[in-house]
Amino acid sequence: MRRIHLDDVEGTLFPAGRRTKVLVGKDSPLQAKGFAMGRVRVFPGGSIPAHEHVNEEIYHILSGAGEMQVGNETETVRAGDTVYMEPDVPHTLRNTGDSNMELLFVYSPAGVVEHWREELEGKRPQG
Repeated sequence: MRRIHLDDVEGTLFPAGRRTKVLVGKDSPLQAKGFAMGRVRVFPGGSIPAHEHVNEEIYHILSGAGEMQVGNETETVRAGDTVYMEPDVPHTLRNTGDSNMELLFVYSPAGVVEHWREELEGKRPQG
């Protein structure tokens, strides 16, 4: 059995106001052939800036509330919502609440999405 615990993963602090912990995939001892998965804590006022990629993806909101845009649609999301994003469709998420928003993401195929590096290098708008 291969396993890790969420508390043992430091994760990456992103300038847009979130910490991403990859549980399966990049920089994780757990690797899968077809997908990557992680947990994100978006701080109040923080975001996952607008981006797109060749991967299909879901966000499952565990706690908190925010506003999400997928393509031309913008909706309020809250704990219990699962949102699907098709490949190459721009999407963004902003925590509009007063507490942390927690979510799981899964994308396929597995690999490293370019927008993480771009954000860390200051090459991607933060809002």
